[in-house]
Amino acid sequence: MPEPLLAGYTVLDLASVGPAARTSRWLADYGATVIKVGPTPRHGAAQVKPWFYAYSGHRGMQRVLLDLKEPAGRDAFLRLATRADVVIESFRPGVVGRLGIGYDDVRDVNPGIVYCSTTGYGQDGPYAQRAGHDLGYLAMGGFLDCTGRDGNGGPAIPGATVADSAAGGMHAVMSILAALLRRASTGGGTYLDVAVADGVVALMSLAVDEYLATGEVPGPRHGVLTGRYAWYDVYACADGRWLAVAVIEPHFFANLCRELGCEQWLGHQYDDAAQGAMRADFAAALASRDRDKWVAQLAPADTCVAPVNTVAELVDDPHYRARNVFVDAHSAEHGTIRQVGWVLAGQERDQPPPEIRDVARTDTSELLAAAGYTTTEIDQLRDQGVVA
Repeated sequence: MPEPLLAGYTVLDLASVGPAARTSRWLADYGATVIKVGPTPRHGAAQVKPWFYAYSGHRGMQRVLLDLKEPAGRDAFLRLATRADVVIESFRPGVVGRLGIGYDDVRDVNPGIVYCSTTGYGQDGPYAQRAGHDLGYLAMGGFLDCTGRDGNGGPAIPGATVADSAAGGMHAVMSILAALLRRASTGGGTYLDVAVADGVVALMSLAVDEYLATGEVPGPRHGVLTGRYAWYDVYACADGRWLAVAVIEPHFFANLCRELGCEQWLGHQYDDAAQGAMRADFAAALASRDRDKWVAQLAPADTCVAPVNTVAELVDDPHYRARNVFVDAHSAEHGTIRQVGWVLAGQERDQPPPEIRDVARTDTSELLAAAGYTTTEIDQLRDQGVVA
């Protein structure tokens, strides 16, 4: 098996959930050594304790518990940071500085550190101290307003945490990798201010740039990619399941019309006046047969269709099975559980089944010993409740 792309890099992750936790998950899947840093029991559990299966059960990660409010706990963190390449944190702006573990503090002991602060609205600006979650970032960034409407006429809530995942987690991963590339040539570290709300604007750039250039206000059914045309929509089939149709190219559109027996619409692909009648004809044709029968006919005919799978359907899809998208993981507490595997490009998919560790298990002693602490010092810190 080839060496993972990020083998040899070490990440300290101070987050328990949200975009930052997704960031470290993906970095670990690329082979980085990720150390989750959590609070000691005497200060209670993390604000939000994820389900045992969340973030792939933190497979392949290590764990250390430190009381960062105590000087000795802060010092322990900084000792660990001297051996790290990346620090990820998701506190509100200013918190890590007050704890003495901010970028300047870490840079003093490790000038090459890549320090990634992930927040909802960034480190500055009038909204910097606001609390928030995925739906709010999508709302502020225009995503929800351009999304289809629910039964009450309001923006539909997306079926995935697009802001946390793409605008936050993947945004942070991309930024961290760019900073590591620069460090490879300059030796210098970087501070990264990852704002999820900014990431949503990046995801919305096609719509935002259209408005800035033309004054047209995008929204549902406004453009090609938001359902203006009958050939980019979802349709109900005879069995009550749904089919997604997305035939942007003219030759794909022609294929669809012929397969559905709707040749009357050839030559009218972008005719706005024809879209209502075209949509009705497509709907009537697709409602005549079950979804999977349509997929079997249309997909091989270059018509750009796909089934609207439920999660239960997608995990058994033969294409995903063939590409080893899902793996079986073992947990001493929960037995064998199936989970999303190493699916992103450059990750090695044919790996041994991962082990989901007991959440109570830590690597504190081993990690502190590697950072230079003696056994006596570690025992003293543990007795004082500074580490666990």
